[in-house]
Amino acid sequence: MLGVRSPGWVVLAGVWASVVLAAQTDPLLSEPPVWKPAGALGVEGQGWTHTKHPFDRLPAKAESKVRAPVWNLAQDSAGLRVRFVTNARWIRVRWTLRKPQLALLHMPATGVSGLDLYARDAGAWKWVACAFPERPEASDRILAQGLDGARREYLLYLPLYNGIATLEIGVPQGAALEPAAREVRKPVVFYGTSILQGGCASRPGMTYPSILGRRLDWPVINLGFSGNAKTEPELAELLAELDPAVYVLDSLPNLSAQEAAEPLEPFYRTIRKARPLTPVVLVEHVYLADAPFLAARRRKYEEANAVAQALYQKAVAEGDSRLYYLPGHALLGVDGEGTVDGIHPTDLGLLRMADVMEGPLRRILVP
Repeated sequence: MLGVRSPGWVVLAGVWASVVLAAQTDPLLSEPPVWKPAGALGVEGQGWTHTKHPFDRLPAKAESKVRAPVWNLAQDSAGLRVRFVTNARWIRVRWTLRKPQLALLHMPATGVSGLDLYARDAGAWKWVACAFPERPEASDRILAQGLDGARREYLLYLPLYNGIATLEIGVPQGAALEPAAREVRKPVVFYGTSILQGGCASRPGMTYPSILGRRLDWPVINLGFSGNAKTEPELAELLAELDPAVYVLDSLPNLSAQEAAEPLEPFYRTIRKARPLTPVVLVEHVYLADAPFLAARRRKYEEANAVAQALYQKAVAEGDSRLYYLPGHALLGVDGEGTVDGIHPTDLGLLRMADVMEGPLRRILVP
């Protein structure tokens, strides 16, 4: 009955309190580890080396070029990751954050401000652990313990809607802790909205670019800017500086039909002029779960998609054989179960997006 706390709830609360207390007093936290800063192991997922801060997603020069909200969001570490090799029997992390808010109303602290660890096993990346943030100024967590001591490659994803100020990885005395072999492939560069940045993943490794990066075993760069993927010319110029294997343009959810009609083609043309041979994937607006009931919502994504379709048809008619078009209807599914609020995906929705995109990207990357 609502409003009545049963004995079972009391027991559950007691168990949870014991778990939290045990985590905070774990003896491994008193065993001195060997700490290494993330920078010494190598931060991946950045397109530029000359950044104002070690964990920024845009170059320092962008601060004077892009709108203030874009620059602010570029300080979030979405898509950034650290790959390392260790034979440690336990792995510990401590990190500080750049913004005070640990969570959002519709997105948990684990995704907004947490860390997410994967290990390579028989050639595939498999999840190991997620580090929960304690407070913005300092979090210290044992990511994994009781490991078998085998030498493995690990992949640590950084927060999605918060920035990293400092990050260190700790292992026991005598254990190896080394950078993994550097990626040599050109990355897949994703540009888009809050959906791309990671809203509303439960963990940093669950964004659809990160899922695709693991499945394809391919480096990815996440340039998602929540609510601010307006396809501005300054962003097109920045993206054109990169030399990726593929561009994936997924900005339509931030654009009305009128907004899409004005900057979308110049945005694409700027990239195409700089990178005439690089494949570009134009992604439609995702299907909105409440569209069957709200005509205005349905018109928004249908009209925006019509602009994208017209651009695609025009470019192909002009001879662009390296422009690809990805319909949005199936990206989140049509059962309404893949989002938090009709548009921002849950982990289920993000997994569905990766499922739809994997085949086309694989065919482009490995023809």
